[in-house]
Amino acid sequence: MAFPDRIERTIEVAHPPAKVWDALTTAEGLGSWFGDDAAVDLRPGGAVRLGWTNGDSVELRVEHVAEPSVFAFTWRVHGLPEDDPRRTYVEFTLEPVGGGTRVTVVETGFGQLPEDAHHTAHDGNTRGWEEKLGELVDHLDAA
Repeated sequence: MAFPDRIERTIEVAHPPAKVWDALTTAEGLGSWFGDDAAVDLRPGGAVRLGWTNGDSVELRVEHVAEPSVFAFTWRVHGLPEDDPRRTYVEFTLEPVGGGTRVTVVETGFGQLPEDAHHTAHDGNTRGWEEKLGELVDHLDAA
């Protein structure tokens, strides 16, 4: 049986692409909505580290940077052992619309997983993107 390989979410925010770009690609921005703190090396092959006050952290590998419209990274699949080489690919696309920005996030790579890991990762990240995009909007609106 084939499993869904991707998650795609689109939101529109009442903020210009440059402001959204900063929220996605700077340590200050990411540490305000995606994690509790962040470190960013914004270049293909660079690392982004997100940390939380509970001690959890995750490292992302920057794959694509096309300011101010595309930011993409890979990260490990939640639920798999830390040394598992499989990653999913996450791409944010920003498009000006009216006075704001259409933000689309697409995460792919779930089709490479066995059934049990697929359900855990795909379902968890589906819920996660809904939550995190809401936090992105809250961050942008508060700034």
